[in-house]
Amino acid sequence: MKSRQRLQWCDSAMPSAKRLVAVLIFLLTCGAARAARPLGGSLLDDGYRDMYNLRFNDAHTKFQQWMTAHPADPMGPVSDAAAWLFGEFERLHIIDVQLFADQDRFDSRSKLSPDANVRRSFDDRLGQASTLADAVLKNNPHDARALYVKTLISGMRSDYALMIDKKDVAALNYSKEASAYSKQALAADPHMYDAYLASGVENYMLSLKFAPLRWLLSMTGAQTSREEGIRLLKLTASDGYYLAPFARMMLAVAALRENHPQEARSILIQLKKEFPQNALYDRQLALIK
Repeated sequence: MKSRQRLQWCDSAMPSAKRLVAVLIFLLTCGAARAARPLGGSLLDDGYRDMYNLRFNDAHTKFQQWMTAHPADPMGPVSDAAAWLFGEFERLHIIDVQLFADQDRFDSRSKLSPDANVRRSFDDRLGQASTLADAVLKNNPHDARALYVKTLISGMRSDYALMIDKKDVAALNYSKEASAYSKQALAADPHMYDAYLASGVENYMLSLKFAPLRWLLSMTGAQTSREEGIRLLKLTASDGYYLAPFARMMLAVAALRENHPQEARSILIQLKKEFPQNALYDRQLALIK
């Protein structure tokens, strides 16, 4: 079977798994840092805190201020692209714990109506970030921050292609590209703990599939170890920075899938304390019995 045919077969046979994996790659829509600490202290940090609190206009303002002050830093525009994408996902009710934990609910969702202006802004910021990252990599091909930005760009393109455009094969190709950049970033800086999240969610979510399908997915380069997935999620949750809250949310997903609702509740309660204006956590807590 040719490579493209195999990918298309997996795409038709496993829509739920591929969609979940690509959505989870969206969890890469943030930066990296060396030590876990509360968000806050810089315009970039404050922008992410606003984004986690679903204050997207405030997040855009702070990211744009960061870009003005740091015009050569690709983290500015890629972060603003994340705010555009996350805002659209929230508007369309795509990102939530119950959605990740319930494949049937995702598959039965109604047709989406994307905002064309958001798409233009999202694409413009990704293009700007890619140009800046490429400029950094031209001088230093092993720059971990720039490689991580390239990871984010490919990951977010995958998310939009899959979750909004519903172009599954294109999304899978972007996600493989993101994985390759992530490995390069981690080779350059193994302490970039946020970058471990992609492999963590991929391993965990695909480990839930039956054995023949796991084998087929592994032929496309997918990783399918549950134990490794949980380990990497915990690593990002404890030592990551911008992605630590998302990693903890995914540990709540794992807890729900494995019938540990009170563990999931405890995680979500702590996230709510940190981001009190994020109504997503309230919605999820109300659904946990």
